[in-house]
Amino acid sequence: MRRAILAVLAGGLLLTGAACDSDADTSEIAAPAATTAPAAPASTAPAPDYSADTEKVCGRLDKIFSAALAGEFGAAMGKMIAQKEAKQAEEAAKAEKAAAAELKSVGAQIREETVAAQDPELKAAGETSAAKIEKSAQNRDYIEKVKTSKDLDRTLKTQVQEWLSPVTGYCA
Repeated sequence: MRRAILAVLAGGLLLTGAACDSDADTSEIAAPAATTAPAAPASTAPAPDYSADTEKVCGRLDKIFSAALAGEFGAAMGKMIAQKEAKQAEEAAKAEKAAAAELKSVGAQIREETVAAQDPELKAAGETSAAKIEKSAQNRDYIEKVKTSKDLDRTLKTQVQEWLSPVTGYCA
């Protein structure tokens, strides 16, 4: 924006300068040179500083990720895998339901922590992460794909990155 304003001002000065250097007969009345109103000064107000609040929000999110995803969700997934491997379908289904409930809880916690964030972009990122996690909890596609510990090891990192990628840009 500033470049555009400077280009317009510079162009106006060049035209004015050229008119002054003209060899035109000044005895005749010349039309007045077009003038432009001075450009409004560029806004110098600094952007809001959300860093202190963002640091606090991210600290709380880190606790959620550590406790819920690595803790309760991980435990429920581990139990589900053990039950699937033991061919205990009813117990595996209960553990799957528990894992989905933990995911839903994580989504709600992320939403709760980010809804009060001062940075509107962090707030929106939190909503996006929460929605992704809650969608996985609701449709259980990811949970149902995991049948063994190898499946979990192979897919968990990628899945967690997908869920959390909106907020990690602010909390890296």
